[in-house]
Amino acid sequence: MKSNSGTKTTVKSLFVVLVVFLAIGVGTSITNEESIVEKSNIIISTAESNESKNEYVQERSVRHTSEEDHISTRSSTSSRFETEIVRQKEEEEERLRLEAEEKLRQEAEAKRLAMIENIKNISISVNMDLTQRTGLSKEEFKMLIGNVKADSAKFFYDNSDLIYDLCEKYELNEIFFCGLISAESGWNIASNHRRTNNYISLMSNGKLIRYGSLEEGLEVAAKTLHTKYLSEGGSFYYGKTLSAVRTKFCPSETWVGLVYGRMNQIVNAKNIDM
Repeated sequence: MKSNSGTKTTVKSLFVVLVVFLAIGVGTSITNEESIVEKSNIIISTAESNESKNEYVQERSVRHTSEEDHISTRSSTSSRFETEIVRQKEEEEERLRLEAEEKLRQEAEAKRLAMIENIKNISISVNMDLTQRTGLSKEEFKMLIGNVKADSAKFFYDNSDLIYDLCEKYELNEIFFCGLISAESGWNIASNHRRTNNYISLMSNGKLIRYGSLEEGLEVAAKTLHTKYLSEGGSFYYGKTLSAVRTKFCPSETWVGLVYGRMNQIVNAKNIDM
């Protein structure tokens, strides 16, 4: 009886062990399957995450490239805009410069024509008052003298400013003063007159008086004409015409014609193109 009971106990124990083993096996299998599924899910999740990351990186890269292209395009557009502004500014400056130059040219031409008109209005006569000025400005007088072909040595042109100032100072007609110098010294100024700086033949003891410089010689000439020949009370005053001055200045009857002829040469220069 004991043997059967032990056998039953053994069988029962083996059955329990078997059941437990099976239970453990089944549990382990289930656990392994769950682990595999979990791992698969992790792998899949990781793959999906990596794919998402790759897509995000690609999207960022595309967006970055797009932004760079946009910045580059904006920079290029800005550069072209700035270049266009500079070009327009330069064109405007050039236009204004040309307009200013043209305005100055027109003003200079208008002034030149006005000067020519004034020059053409001057006139002389053999009995004119030699103390009356021409009415020309210094520029106009210089323009007229510059047009005198006989002044080939340019003595009168080169000294026209000084001659003009002396005539203004001593109340002399500029045309008369130049005509007298030309009649006495020649258009090219004879060597003895150049050497003595004596341009209207002022004499002392039968000789030309020597002056220290061209400026002194011209000033003495103008002052002498004014104080002695053309001012009332002057030691040689007989009137203000060529004939009156000739009375004491030069006894030659041809002197008036000579001086007046030189004066005409100067005035006729107004008819030559300027």
